[in-house]
Amino acid sequence: MKHNIIIAAIFLLLILLFENGCIEYHDQPPPPPKNETEKLILDLFGRWRFSLGDKMEWKETKFDDSEWEKINVPSSWENQGFHGYDGYAWYRTSFKLKTSDAEKDIYLILGYVDDVDQTFINGNLIGVSGGFPDNYRTAYNAFRKYFIPKEFLNKDGENIIAVRIYDDELDGGILSGKIGLYTYESGFEPDINLSGIWDFKTGDDSLFLKKETIDSGTDKLMVPAHWDIQGYQDYDGFGWYKKTFYLPKKIDGESMILLLGKIDDIDQTFVNGILVGSTGLWNFENLPPEFNKNEEYRINRVYSVPQKLLKFGEENTVVVRVYDGFREGGIYDGPIGLMKQSNYRKYFSKK
Repeated sequence: MKHNIIIAAIFLLLILLFENGCIEYHDQPPPPPKNETEKLILDLFGRWRFSLGDKMEWKETKFDDSEWEKINVPSSWENQGFHGYDGYAWYRTSFKLKTSDAEKDIYLILGYVDDVDQTFINGNLIGVSGGFPDNYRTAYNAFRKYFIPKEFLNKDGENIIAVRIYDDELDGGILSGKIGLYTYESGFEPDINLSGIWDFKTGDDSLFLKKETIDSGTDKLMVPAHWDIQGYQDYDGFGWYKKTFYLPKKIDGESMILLLGKIDDIDQTFVNGILVGSTGLWNFENLPPEFNKNEEYRINRVYSVPQKLLKFGEENTVVVRVYDGFREGGIYDGPIGLMKQSNYRKYFSKK
């Protein structure tokens, strides 16, 4: 009990300091570049396994899908013998990686999916767009680009992609796009890529700063992507994001730069429970629109993380407290991750 009171007191003190302008983040480095080069690693156009229905065991690597139908991807399932079907369906396919590609940051591009999807690699959730019933929200117009964490990949054998889809009306399925595995290079890639699935909770609860995963109210959302296309359409207010990650011991002694891309609207960001940066005025007496007068949603978040705050060779946690006043909300644009301060400076010294 005493420990919880101390944590709450510290958190309230930090909030008061921010509201009164006692803590500020100065001298932010310049925003990251956008001149990415896209490279196709593996084309996934073609025939995928397909089944109507909905069973979560279908995401598993060992599931036998040999009796399933085969249909073309991309194309609606209505055009392939399932005319008029609305509801749940699953797609599955497999791939192998070249040894030279196994250590790269790889993204799965699924293009446009109608209406809602959850996407898995070897049984692990890597992306979600839209909201499934009973919290249905279509995401038919959202482009699916999902980062694949290296630890989810089988570098020496077969990998299984499983896509769970819910279609509410009209066409359904993986409809269009350049379906495949890609890398994106700009010379500005994070050393630790934190794109992907984060824990998420609406409301404003400082207990989210604690290391333990919170309660049954915690959801899983894609970062970067607005929360509105992930089941929280028209939600305005507070949201908390949390990501736990491993920091290799080989980079011990390095201070890091935390890249959080763009956030709609304002944020406070913590690493291992300590405040490292904030964008926006955290004074809610005149909301809205006073809090957003500087268009904070357009600002790239770039926060320095001192070496002494990091745990090398252990798990670390990033927590982001977000307030959205109107329209879309959340961590919606990248890059997302940690970069060595030395690499960050080296990149911009060349400019």
